Amino acid sequence: MATTVCKLDVTVDANNPRPAALEIMKHVRPYWKGENVQLKVFTGGNTNKIFGCYLDENERQMVLLRVFGKKSEIMIDRKREIRNFQILHRAKCGAELYCIFNNGLCYQFIPGSILDADLVRNDKVYPLIAHKMARIHAIKPEDGETVPEPSTFQSLRRYLQNFPRQFEDPEKNASFKKEIVSHEQLGKEIDELEAALKPLNSPMVFCHNDLLLANIIYDEQTNMISFIDYEYGAFNYQAFDIANHFNEYAGVWTALDYNRYPEKEYQLKWLHKYLSDWYTMRGINKYVTKKDTEILYVQVNKFALVSHLSLSMWAIIQAAHSDIDFDFLQYGILRFSEYFKRKEEFLPLEMPI
Repeated sequence: MATTVCKLDVTVDANNPRPAALEIMKHVRPYWKGENVQLKVFTGGNTNKIFGCYLDENERQMVLLRVFGKKSEIMIDRKREIRNFQILHRAKCGAELYCIFNNGLCYQFIPGSILDADLVRNDKVYPLIAHKMARIHAIKPEDGETVPEPSTFQSLRRYLQNFPRQFEDPEKNASFKKEIVSHEQLGKEIDELEAALKPLNSPMVFCHNDLLLANIIYDEQTNMISFIDYEYGAFNYQAFDIANHFNEYAGVWTALDYNRYPEKEYQLKWLHKYLSDWYTMRGINKYVTKKDTEILYVQVNKFALVSHLSLSMWAIIQAAHSDIDFDFLQYGILRFSEYFKRKEEFLPLEMPI
């Protein structure tokens, strides 16, 4: 059951955040002296701008402010995001939400380091990620009975409704028209994927839906993994959440290498660990068989196509609206290219008999 969250009538200017940040700290950390509060700007946000408030003597007790990006409400249900904070915090899977303000959220900082393309494959780290994902996937619906409809294809069709037809900038528009398929073809791709993937019967679970490397924190002091940024969290296909994470093995946006997509042998080890933990957390008394992992392997790799298509469409919409300094159009083009390449490889995969 959702609980009421404190709402402050404060608007944070992303170009001059300190005055409003100090006003928020009066409510969240009233025992902090304003002159002692330090402000840190985080550069990893792709949709929003994130700032940290802290005292020099204990940076691990930092408080985060997330200022919503321009037009981000097109793709993000902010009410659902607030509910996700509460659900995940109660399940000991996420940060505490302290309050909301006019154009953002204020919440607990999770100490540690974000993952990179090497650390995510580390033999000590990847089992922790599989375990944490299994724990989130074991969260039950709030009413204890009803499992909501999966969000994947709903989101894709919402993206399609907001997908630009052209760009005002002639250079951008030329690239867009050359590299991106038509609006009508996108609709056909969504329909084809839905027809092919729904019969796979991937379980409906509570998913993070955005497990890129920057959203996974590893705290070496405690040897713990945490997931952050729950704005896309929703009940969804289990295989999608895992597939989306595997796609992110390609690395950060500025140095993508899809040759890093995990090979089958590695995936089967990862999936065996995940299933073992997920069964235990769901109270399922079952040994994980080779067939179990092979079935999930096929489901995951087919859903990797949905991840590519979704992120490519998301990026093109961002290119049309975002004021963040990043080449969203080129990123979207790269994801479209990878989608069509992997479609030939993954869509023909067959379930083990």
